[in-house]
Amino acid sequence: MGRIDAGKFRFRDRDTALRIVQKLKALDVELRVMHVCGTHQDTLVRYGLEPMLGDAGVEVRQGPGCPVCVTTSRELEECLALGRAGKRITAFGDMMRVPGPSGSFFDLQARGADVRMVYSVEDAVKLARADGKETVFMGVGFETTTPGTALALKAEPPDNFSVLGCHRTVPPALKALLEMGEVRLDGLIEPGHVSTIIGLEPYRSLSEQYHVPQVVAGFEPLDLLMAIYMLGRQKKEGRAEVENEYFRVVRSEGNVRAVELLQRTFEPCDVEWRGFPVIPGSGLRFRPEFQRFDARRKYAEELAPLRDRRFPEPRGCLCGEVLRGIRDPQKCPLFGQKCRPESPIGPCMVSSEGSCNILYRYGK
Repeated sequence: MGRIDAGKFRFRDRDTALRIVQKLKALDVELRVMHVCGTHQDTLVRYGLEPMLGDAGVEVRQGPGCPVCVTTSRELEECLALGRAGKRITAFGDMMRVPGPSGSFFDLQARGADVRMVYSVEDAVKLARADGKETVFMGVGFETTTPGTALALKAEPPDNFSVLGCHRTVPPALKALLEMGEVRLDGLIEPGHVSTIIGLEPYRSLSEQYHVPQVVAGFEPLDLLMAIYMLGRQKKEGRAEVENEYFRVVRSEGNVRAVELLQRTFEPCDVEWRGFPVIPGSGLRFRPEFQRFDARRKYAEELAPLRDRRFPEPRGCLCGEVLRGIRDPQKCPLFGQKCRPESPIGPCMVSSEGSCNILYRYGK
């Protein structure tokens, strides 16, 4: 067994961390795992976990766990087109600097359009109520943020408010990753935030069908290390189950009321993800009783010119491959050169959950 350098760790409880890693090494298994959460990637890089995990025979890949990153150029261009048509556009902060074929939200704002950064969908509804101007909220996020959009619609917002829906669900994307088979995986680290809503059940069919171990993990360094040890133990014992490391927050059944709210407001649909083909059942469209708030239906005429257009990735940008776990950010020739947080080429360098941004931010 190689010696682990305790000086690599920059967090409390490093003695406990060392014990977990030693137990992981004692399993004597080679392990390649993938997480699908930007916060897990932040923990992994910020606290210097990668070198010691590598010393224990573990490779960790990042999957499509950044909601801003998987939002497509087409969806961004739809919002930009509505902004140019005189609608007020509201979006979360990370979306404001994402570059699209015709620029970013900040670029549009600089040209005089009414584009506002908001912290919640409720902020967007308040703006719509305040002055009656046509207001579009760009609804981005996984199961964690989607209940907020559903709750706002249930509260009967004004008629001048609408949502350009870009919400997605995680389990169908995991299924697509496993079926594509581009990366051999020995296990999946499931996102704690999403699992707080959906619970454990949606993951079970993946373990049964693809014989892949899964562990829901929290976001502290010890959470991540313990989840990886649990995956290693499953591999050693030949098991493929869904285990819950984040039991202090995540319940097996999830948040039943939030799930019911989602199901009453949205229904599954097929949707494209950045870097992926269309993933069946991974999108959310409005049920008939809420379609009056669907910006795509409401402004179909303004969006018609985009219908048959193609929106390729920026030249040289490898965000799609990074999101599928087949490319490390530093292997992209643009990383840290032409593509930096102040002048991003792709969304993985913009979002605080993007792996390129995280790697750049922590000086790697």
